[in-house]
Amino acid sequence: MSSKYPILPPNKIIIVLHKFGFVKVSQKGSHAKYKNNFTNKVCIIPMHTEIARGTLKSILEQADIQIEDFLNML
Repeated sequence: MSSKYPILPPNKIIIVLHKFGFVKVSQKGSHAKYKNNFTNKVCIIPMHTEIARGTLKSILEQADIQIEDFLNML
């Protein structure tokens, strides 16, 4: 079973989020909060070694970003 959601380190996800206009607003422990000031969308990124597929899916849903758009920006 293959998934279209890759396993990635958080820094690669953050780079793509920056391209979509997200900026870091705070961090508590190992979780950073990113906000897009244009859409007022907020997403939480766990700052762990790798981000699991399901977690990436949840992050993209919070950010309202389609997986195809995300993968094109990688």
